[in-house]
Amino acid sequence: MKALVSIITVNYNGLRDTCEMIDSFRSRETYPRYEIIVVDNGSRLPEAEEIQERYRDNPVPGGSLSGSPVSFPPVKVVRNINNGFAGGNNAGLKAAAGDYLFFINNDTLIKEPVLDALVRRIESDSRRNGGVSPMLKFAARPDTLQYAGFTPLSPVTLRNAAIGFMQQDSPRFRIPRETASLHGAAMMVSRRALQDAGTMSEVYFLFYEELDWSAQLRKAGYRLWYEPAAVVYHKESMTAKKGTPLREFYLSRARILYARRNIPGGEKILSCLYISLIAAPKKSMVYLLHGKFRLAVAVIRGTFRGFLSSKQ
Repeated sequence: MKALVSIITVNYNGLRDTCEMIDSFRSRETYPRYEIIVVDNGSRLPEAEEIQERYRDNPVPGGSLSGSPVSFPPVKVVRNINNGFAGGNNAGLKAAAGDYLFFINNDTLIKEPVLDALVRRIESDSRRNGGVSPMLKFAARPDTLQYAGFTPLSPVTLRNAAIGFMQQDSPRFRIPRETASLHGAAMMVSRRALQDAGTMSEVYFLFYEELDWSAQLRKAGYRLWYEPAAVVYHKESMTAKKGTPLREFYLSRARILYARRNIPGGEKILSCLYISLIAAPKKSMVYLLHGKFRLAVAVIRGTFRGFLSSKQ
């Protein structure tokens, strides 16, 4: 019997995106055993109730790939406070029964089955493989890659790159490889790895959660993979749009927190000095030169808050 996969997604004022993502799974996914858990992170409108009512019955909108009737269990809905990306996913974990946990953004779609390829990748060496992310493409530009693995974070500047970002899909991106980090938009982790590494840290609220969790999984002795046989299509982020004070504050805060939590020894001091004395002031100055005072202030406030926030 196939292992059970728990698909966990967080909804925050994103009813339309969430329903489109669920419908894409229910009409395209052929893996025989999965459940869908939606965590509503305190949406302004009663979206949790709307999702629960919409998926109370079994029929799949638009039918199945084979055209034959398919029966699904109702989507599980978890009501939660808005305690961030990690907090929402951790709330979903409490309702999850799966051997594998597939965390996926609500602003994603699938156009062909993905679960079997991801499960196979972990099960190819279940003692050592702890997590896997699929290929990510932009939904608005389906031939353009967002993610084909991550390079390692540099220990001082904390810079890395998404392999294939903004490049056209080609055979060289169709080779599975180990990756330094999973991608938070879509990542599967085994229950075993979760128990050894722990859940996602909730200290960040936004940004760096998956990078931190990837570091914890590697410290626990697990390998992380990029699997191109599974493809997920990602829309624009609706949570923290680029060029907003909210994004700049939490991104700056998270960067310092990550360094404090994960960089060892003297490199931690160098990293914190680099971020606070070079990177953050430079970024703020650029914003000031372009008349974006609020963004400049958000960078400085976020960096300062990163030092003051508890790292546990």
